[in-house]
Amino acid sequence: VSMLLQWNTLVSPTTLFVEMIRVDQFSTFLKLVVEVSTIAVVLLTWHRKLQTKLSEYYALVLAVVLGAHLLVMSINFIMVFLSLEVISISSYILAGFSFNKKASEASLKYFLFGSVASAIMLYGLSILFGLTGSLDFTSASFITQLGEKSSPLMFTALLLSLAGFLYKIAAAPMHIWSPDIYEAAPMPVVAFFSIVPKLAGFGILAKFLLAINGTGKSAYDWQLIISAIAILTITIGNFSALAQKNAKRMMAYSSIAQSGFLLVGLAAVLPSGIHFMLFYAVVYALGNIVVFLFLQYFESNNIHTIAEFKGIGKSMIWPSVLLFIALISLTGLPPTSGFSAKLFIFSSLWEAYSISGKPVLLALFVFGLLNTVVSLFYYLRIPYYAFLKDTERTFKQHNLTFENLFGFILVLAILILFFLPGMLMGWINKITFVL
Repeated sequence: VSMLLQWNTLVSPTTLFVEMIRVDQFSTFLKLVVEVSTIAVVLLTWHRKLQTKLSEYYALVLAVVLGAHLLVMSINFIMVFLSLEVISISSYILAGFSFNKKASEASLKYFLFGSVASAIMLYGLSILFGLTGSLDFTSASFITQLGEKSSPLMFTALLLSLAGFLYKIAAAPMHIWSPDIYEAAPMPVVAFFSIVPKLAGFGILAKFLLAINGTGKSAYDWQLIISAIAILTITIGNFSALAQKNAKRMMAYSSIAQSGFLLVGLAAVLPSGIHFMLFYAVVYALGNIVVFLFLQYFESNNIHTIAEFKGIGKSMIWPSVLLFIALISLTGLPPTSGFSAKLFIFSSLWEAYSISGKPVLLALFVFGLLNTVVSLFYYLRIPYYAFLKDTERTFKQHNLTFENLFGFILVLAILILFFLPGMLMGWINKITFVL
């Protein structure tokens, strides 16, 4: 309610805490998406009846939300780092909430990878401060200094800083932590990780890239760098997902590939690209929540690997159909809003290519479309086993369940946004994105 009121009453951007954070429509929109996603995750947790250390669990979830709020509002390097650490430290603990050997190992891996990524980023930010004399990366003095003091050291500092953000959004080559954590963590935690920290990371990455790009006057071609990272991320995520047998692990690689598609919106370096990235983020969040909602339901019926989904489409009709629609949306096929999201984001990329004529943007466009076809092969493996394979196992069909009701509402939203994308784009187009 507070965020909705803020959205309606916010006339112009406002800086707070000695100009360390800025409240604007862009950050408010992302905060709304984070909050709605967190409420959905809380509902998943409540229904799963996760009783172990429940007070600590909710405290840690709220700590991540706080960090995400501060991160998308940050315009100062110190606040960026503090916000990322609030998200990260809470996430390291949440990853181990299955309280078994596998979860403890995943939590430790997450901590070690995250600590190294944070150290690398902090080193890069400290060099940037040394070279520019400014901690406010949206200030005119910082952007001017970036242009005037271009050097190999400056470029190295920017890449080191970028590495920390890439880690948070699970983009290649900083993605290797993701599959083990997704496989070992409880399902609500995995759903939470796949949306909230990722979207907060994209919020700050968009600001940082616009700042270092210097409105096209940068000495370095950031469009080329981001496009190359997007191609690598999409390709690694999709082709790795093809080889997975565990449904959660497949979704981990799917999440990596989706980060690549979200990066397409940033690679365009156009206001429309960022607007369409926000639309894609909402649709991605809806699809992911539905998938993890039903994966949790099937997990409670002792179905973990993709092969174990054999025949469930005949005995568990509604969960299978709703899961199928969500997977179709993540693939990007009509009549789901996933199709609209991919259409929008690639149209902004084509517009950027038409303006600049850069071959790397055309390469990203072609690779992105080809990888969408690749994603079809692993997203549809679960429906293939569910509806086209037979099994001797029998499951009791319960039509009136929490999962069916909640899943139906979310799937309805996914379908409505295909036929009426203007309902959401009307909101997003009001965002005037300025540094």
